[in-house]
Amino acid sequence: MNDKDASAPDETKIREAAARRASLARWTRRIVSALVVAALGAVFVVALLPQPVPVDVTEVDRGPIVVTVEEPGRTRVMDRYVVSAPLAGNLARVELRPSQTVEEGQIVARVVPLAPPLLDARTRSEAEVRLASARARRDQARFAIGQARDLLAFAERTAARQRQLAARSVTSPVELERAEVEERTRRNDVASMQFALRVAEHDVRVAEAALGRLGAGASADPESVDVSSPVGGVVLRVLRESAGVVAPGEPILEVGDAAALEIVTDVLTSDAVRMRPNARVTIDGWGGDALEGRVRLVEPSAVTRTSALGVSEQRVDVIIDLVTERERWAALGDGYRVETHIVIDERAEALRVPGSAVFRSGDGWAAYVVEGGVARLRRLELGLRSRDVVEVLGGLAEGARVVVYPGERVTDGAEVSVRP
Repeated sequence: MNDKDASAPDETKIREAAARRASLARWTRRIVSALVVAALGAVFVVALLPQPVPVDVTEVDRGPIVVTVEEPGRTRVMDRYVVSAPLAGNLARVELRPSQTVEEGQIVARVVPLAPPLLDARTRSEAEVRLASARARRDQARFAIGQARDLLAFAERTAARQRQLAARSVTSPVELERAEVEERTRRNDVASMQFALRVAEHDVRVAEAALGRLGAGASADPESVDVSSPVGGVVLRVLRESAGVVAPGEPILEVGDAAALEIVTDVLTSDAVRMRPNARVTIDGWGGDALEGRVRLVEPSAVTRTSALGVSEQRVDVIIDLVTERERWAALGDGYRVETHIVIDERAEALRVPGSAVFRSGDGWAAYVVEGGVARLRRLELGLRSRDVVEVLGGLAEGARVVVYPGERVTDGAEVSVRP
């Protein structure tokens, strides 16, 4: 056997081994390609599958619900008096400044009469008319204070009866509170009428003094006429500070009792019709703790005002009395800005859901309830609506989990995942 024949089997084995390796490499590439394609297909399929929508949920609970009308307001001195010149003359410079305290009868200004006009017959007639008008206002104030005292006496008797009934648990706390508020209101009315009577009596004295000067004749010494404050209080505004000639009745300054403040706020007429006297009011936004107030009056006449957006609105003024003790709001003054929250309706116990979970659906309201990881649409019947929560009269049960701020991806039957 020669060398050529001996090497032939070895070459055959080498070729067979190479063929096997090539075949194994081909199959390996095929398997890897198939696995890559399968993985890409699985990723594509998973990507096409619907994913649960992440949502925030809250539970439906029971608790109080209070519906309020929130509007800015301003403080105002209840009883203010404009001190004016009793006759024409030269006004001396007014030395008083705003916030200064004045006593009843204190001299606040001086007027030196002008001789020629004081001798004029027409001026004398005008002074006589002013005196007659001042006396009529005084008589009217006396009659009004008598009526106010009668109403106060009746309110005191009613409140006393309600306290006795409340002590025996015969009457409700609401009736007792209403009687006490009425008593407090009538007492404030008497104080206001007394203020008005003092002002009217002062006007009579000023008019009599002016008429007396007119009757003194041209030979009278043109000494100054003292203008006094009809009431005790503080100077709210100085309307005429500089010296100079003044006409009869020209305003000089305003005086009022800074401790007798009320709050004035204007509301839409659609809200005003739902307000009642003695409604509770929370006052804040003035720089101190929240205060309590009561609606005393919803004025009967509305006015047209333009909003910040340029929309014409019908608005009406609401007058609010401060109920909180004065020590807590002593820093408030005349014309200060406050925020008012007037209660127009409330429930002590109601089934509540956040307003952010409720939305319009057709002609009604609806919400999404999460049940077993799926969002279900529920039609709702709603009651009271406050700024944050809504009363549910039907469609939801206590403890149900509802979606808040549902987006467009949340639909009836959609899978959802609750965010932690």
